[in-house]
Amino acid sequence: MTEQIMESITNPVKCKLLLEIYSQGQATAKHLSNILGDIPQATLYRNLKKMLNDGILKVVEETQVRGTVEKTYALAFNLNGDFEAILAENSGTLYMQVFMQYLLGFAKQFREYCKSPNINIKEDMSGFSLSPLYLSDEELTELMKSISGIIKTAAKNEPKAGRKLRTMGVIVSPPENSK
Repeated sequence: MTEQIMESITNPVKCKLLLEIYSQGQATAKHLSNILGDIPQATLYRNLKKMLNDGILKVVEETQVRGTVEKTYALAFNLNGDFEAILAENSGTLYMQVFMQYLLGFAKQFREYCKSPNINIKEDMSGFSLSPLYLSDEELTELMKSISGIIKTAAKNEPKAGRKLRTMGVIVSPPENSK
């Protein structure tokens, strides 16, 4: 299923559907059509059917509405895994689900920000970057301790004038295979 999830995230229409269903917990096609008005109805239904067949979505409710059945969709997999259990089991599938929750959480925040009429990317200092680094395990450990220390210090800041609540995420990718 990992391949289908990745395809859903990289497909612009499926990604919008996935993010809205994740944000709401569940949604009907009517709700999705109202919120995502830029997606033609036939495209919306085609993608919902494909995501349902791929096991990305499941139908959690069916309601009779004027001679037709309205389906309510939800994610077909649990993104709220117990991280300690994932480490103990060393499960790539579960680890990927937790990573998807992390990405979707950030995507939800960025989506809300990008919908804002007052968006000012430069002034708001929003951004993201990748920094490929050659590090030994020891160097990576020290770098993560340093970053963690800086973040812990900033996390103690109290709300006050001039401060804005921001979310910072750090991702350390698995090592690339050396050849």
